[in-house]
Amino acid sequence: MATKLIGENRRPFICTPVVGVTTETIVEELEQVLAKKPDIIEWRADFFQHIADTVQVLAVANRIKEIAGELPIIFTIRSIREGGQPIPLSDREAIELNAEICRNTTVEYVDCELSNDPAYIQYLRAEATSHGTKIIGSFHNFALTPSRDELAKKFTAAEQFGLDVAKVAVMPQDLDDVLRLLGATLEAKKRLSIPLITMSMGKYGAISRMLGGVFGSSLSFAVGAKASAPGQIPIEDLQTVLDIVEKTIGE
Repeated sequence: MATKLIGENRRPFICTPVVGVTTETIVEELEQVLAKKPDIIEWRADFFQHIADTVQVLAVANRIKEIAGELPIIFTIRSIREGGQPIPLSDREAIELNAEICRNTTVEYVDCELSNDPAYIQYLRAEATSHGTKIIGSFHNFALTPSRDELAKKFTAAEQFGLDVAKVAVMPQDLDDVLRLLGATLEAKKRLSIPLITMSMGKYGAISRMLGGVFGSSLSFAVGAKASAPGQIPIEDLQTVLDIVEKTIGE
């Protein structure tokens, strides 16, 4: 059983992505990442060259979980429309692969994009619930930062679908956009009953990765071996910043 759950800690957890193309590179990257002591691992399966082979995907997921031990795993297939790699799977097939992960592994979290057909989201939720897997309802915009109202709708949608975590990642054009994301995070924290993961990406957004926890984000992504999104900073640097924040304003 996982010892860490997103949202259970005042200090945000650090998640490091694994983005290897082959089983061998995934395992090698995972071992590099684990040496840096993250709190959670995300396997970005859209990078995996055999993602269309369910048997191989399940085997790798189980291998990752075996190596990581009690460290929680997030299984993610990021669609190309939300910044992921091109894959030979339809949305329905990707949802079904997530369902297979729920049925056949002990991976703790699967990522489900809120842009999916609502029927697909409801189907995955039923499968995840029956197998004890949690779902991160995610939204990504690599072009801009939506209005505060639009951001609020994304947070609310995750909760209304009955998902376990709401995630929003957006691209700022300036520092005002970063402030809008942080403000929306703080508002959502006050009214939602589920944990949040939020970040601004790119150079302007880096500060949100460091200080997002102050505004209500329960997790921040950092580079362990290779970055999976623009603006991610090395895990060692993020750990140092979180130590300072906790010492200064933590309780």
